[in-house]
Amino acid sequence: MELSRKRKRELRRLQGDAEALWSEQRDVVDHAGRVAREASRQAKLIAREDVSPLVASTYQDRIKPSVATSIAAGRQVVHNAKADSSAKLSSAMAILAAARDPRVREAVRKAAEKKNSRGPGGYILLGLGVVAAAGLAYAVWQTLRADEDLWIEDEPEATTLDDL
Repeated sequence: MELSRKRKRELRRLQGDAEALWSEQRDVVDHAGRVAREASRQAKLIAREDVSPLVASTYQDRIKPSVATSIAAGRQVVHNAKADSSAKLSSAMAILAAARDPRVREAVRKAAEKKNSRGPGGYILLGLGVVAAAGLAYAVWQTLRADEDLWIEDEPEATTLDDL
């Protein structure tokens, strides 16, 4: 197929326009790359000069003390819970030991034998038994109950950068 001169001229002009456009596009892409590199460099400088010190001061002034306080409070709660539980457990053990004491058993047995003629001693022994049972029940309840004083309130979260 033979092209006319007019068509060949138009195709050469079109080819020249395409090459010029391609050259312009390369220049635009090169310029965009330079702008992106400069923007990246400026972002790094801003991060190093402005953001990083702000983050470091916020960490030192707000986060680190809050974490340290929370850890100390948690340790104190655990220590108090251990001490409180061991005290309650030892109270319960003392009550159980008293209930196993042969003298207490003998007194309870004698009181049971004299159930028809209950004098003041019988009532005192009965009262002591009721108090011992109540003390044991209280010690067990204190040991097993959920203690709401163990929970630490959360601090309200900051809503803006100015609050930090």
